Amino acid sequence: MANFFQDRRFATSDVASRFSRGVGLAYAGLITGGSTMLAEARNRTAILQERMRADGIAEAVFTDESSIAYLAGFWGYLGIEFGRPTMLVVRAEADPVIITPLMESEMVAEMTWVGDIRRWEDMGPNSWGRALASVLPDAPSAIWVEKRQLPALVRNFLDDTWPGVPLCDIGPVLGAQRMIKSPFEIDVMRQAGQIAGAMMAAAQGSLREGAHEYESALAVIEAGTRAAAGFLTDRGWERFVSPLIHNLQILQSGRDTSMVHRRASVKPYAAYDPVYFCFCNMAQFKQYKLGFDRMFHVSGVTDEAARVQQAAIDAQQAAIAAIRPGVEAQDIAAAADAVYAERGYQTGYRTGRSIGVAYLEAPELKAGDRTVLQPGMTFAVDGGISVDGVTAGRIGDSVVVTETGCEYLTDYPREVMVT
Repeated sequence: MANFFQDRRFATSDVASRFSRGVGLAYAGLITGGSTMLAEARNRTAILQERMRADGIAEAVFTDESSIAYLAGFWGYLGIEFGRPTMLVVRAEADPVIITPLMESEMVAEMTWVGDIRRWEDMGPNSWGRALASVLPDAPSAIWVEKRQLPALVRNFLDDTWPGVPLCDIGPVLGAQRMIKSPFEIDVMRQAGQIAGAMMAAAQGSLREGAHEYESALAVIEAGTRAAAGFLTDRGWERFVSPLIHNLQILQSGRDTSMVHRRASVKPYAAYDPVYFCFCNMAQFKQYKLGFDRMFHVSGVTDEAARVQQAAIDAQQAAIAAIRPGVEAQDIAAAADAVYAERGYQTGYRTGRSIGVAYLEAPELKAGDRTVLQPGMTFAVDGGISVDGVTAGRIGDSVVVTETGCEYLTDYPREVMVT
């Protein structure tokens, strides 16, 4: 991974430019008459196969859910946490292969464009290991996998079956391709942004003295689910996409607001409580994830809380103002850090991260990341300050890099807000 990030010419010009050309071809032919997720996924796989042929990679095994969704257009709901791996094997000179549990296979077949689906069973000789071995060579010189996401269960099988065969990392190759989003992907992310806006409005509307944190979480889930349902039909591929907003709501209030990732509890709100909502694990649609955070204050706001919140807003806005093609990712973080330093605060975490079908993609907006920004990159950009045991200031939005700067994918007031 370190070598990949040292060679930015490969990440930002070679794969990215050919990906852009591939998207253009797709829109001229494969996707004419209406963009679809499966047409996009098929085209992405063809672009990856081209890169694999250029690099001499015969096949690669993908186990990460986001990668499988990106290339094959489907995702499961019962995976490695139950000891049931689903894998996608992309071959440079042949069609890809999906390896999935028998119980998931009917849904998978309906959701993907991939025709070769190898089903495996929990008991008997038809195991997932045998299915995987039937796709890979008997004596491979190397096995390409996503090393950072490879489940231990699969890693142990590969080590036992092909002892001494090196595992090489396909992750940076696909990661470079995923940096630049297509117009279709950006449209889906804009829909996710509208859903997130409905969620935040419900969050704000739930705040009053005596109400409880968990009640806010319930309001968020209902509003987001109803908004997501409005973008879906019950036909074709979309009938397998659930509108239900899920995951534990990240929410802190009062003196706990500085705890950043605490979950909604039974705590009641009191006057002058700061309340922080983070939707980074909930604001998603059709597998595309956004970053989106806001702070509110119940009934009133103290001078200190307002000062901290305004500093966080100003730092985030400085970062967003610096986003444009040609600048380095670390320069965006530096713009925010200058505001923190001017206000007397220190920060110990990144200003933002690339987003897409995964919560965290490359590059990141932090010191040391010298990736050059390009149009079509998408980021979650945060402003954040914690005063332990007292208060916090937080704000987060998702943006897409344009030819001249950036545009918001999420929209909600960017100011000190009192309910």
